[in-house]
Amino acid sequence: MPVKNRFAELQDEITAWRRDFHEHPEILFDTVRTAGIVAEKLREFGCDEVTEGIGRTGVVGVIKGKQTGSGKVIGLRADMDALPIHEQTGLDYASKTDGAMHACGHDGHTAMLLGAAKYLAETRNFDGTVVVIFQPAEEGGGGGKEMCDDGLMDRWGIQEVYGMHNWPGQPVGSFAIRPGAFFAATDVFEIEFEGKGGHAAKPHDTVDTTVMASQAVLSMQTIASRNADPVDQVVVSVTSFETSSKAFNVIPQRVDLKGTVRTMSAQMRDLAEKRIQEICDGVAATFGGVARVNYIRNYPVMVNTPEQTDFAAEVARSISGSCNDAPLVMGGEDFAFMLEERPGAYILVGNGDTAMVHHPAYNFNDQAIPAGCSWWAEVVERRMPAQ
Repeated sequence: MPVKNRFAELQDEITAWRRDFHEHPEILFDTVRTAGIVAEKLREFGCDEVTEGIGRTGVVGVIKGKQTGSGKVIGLRADMDALPIHEQTGLDYASKTDGAMHACGHDGHTAMLLGAAKYLAETRNFDGTVVVIFQPAEEGGGGGKEMCDDGLMDRWGIQEVYGMHNWPGQPVGSFAIRPGAFFAATDVFEIEFEGKGGHAAKPHDTVDTTVMASQAVLSMQTIASRNADPVDQVVVSVTSFETSSKAFNVIPQRVDLKGTVRTMSAQMRDLAEKRIQEICDGVAATFGGVARVNYIRNYPVMVNTPEQTDFAAEVARSISGSCNDAPLVMGGEDFAFMLEERPGAYILVGNGDTAMVHHPAYNFNDQAIPAGCSWWAEVVERRMPAQ
């Protein structure tokens, strides 16, 4: 197909962009170099408008079709940020920043959307307007929400929005998607148990926070096993257990817990928050202590709208010949904030037999570039066909 052939021609150039981003990773909102390069290239491509500083360090480019009479406006989003991980790939273009690496493939996402933008600015073979969105701080910073809060959707009149993520373990260039809830809500909690510290040889003179917190950790596992409907998804994980004492012979005055909750529905999210509070209050009261729970709602459930999902899958089939049913993913994705404001869809593109994302040996597979770029371009040309 013409689009795919064009991206095969551009692959070396797009790969060079990707590897440059990989070599210079930037974390959260500190994507200053990356955003600057993105904005510079969008201007070189001849975009009708390029705006920097949306969502702190986000970049927005506007490309108008040969015709705009349809009035349609589609947003295409890629994330730019890296992770605070020490790279262990041994690549000749490995990270030059100690303790930071592109371990999730956002370098590939950014490069593929730039490739699509170059093609779309060259051809403009569509009736409407494309808004290319380059977002910082997907990895826990909520950059998608920051861009939305800066008026992204209303300012550029975006009517639908589409996103993409690479997926290790899936054949290179193949696609997978699912309608409805796709990626989980990613809440976090901090719990402080306070009792009465003392000598470990005299536990009867203390209110033992270690026993208290240990009981709470075990009891919170019953949220999934005894409170949730077995067909609903919920994960409650305590990931940090820290006492106020490091001595062998001291029962600590305080224990602090941290963890995460992953859910696929608003109802289960509410239930998990309610039960964590109730369990911790109950356990603390049983042992004579106090529990203070800080439950923080982070990314919401990412929900693909049915019509746009069907369309995204149709486009994927036109490129790779098939589009698989994707599994539910208990990881989070802040594209959820954009899908709360506009209908749209998020699709997975295969990264092949590589290390998993967030692993120090992970690397984006450059062989996925033609398929990913083609999907972006075909979304535009099929959704807003030129007359």
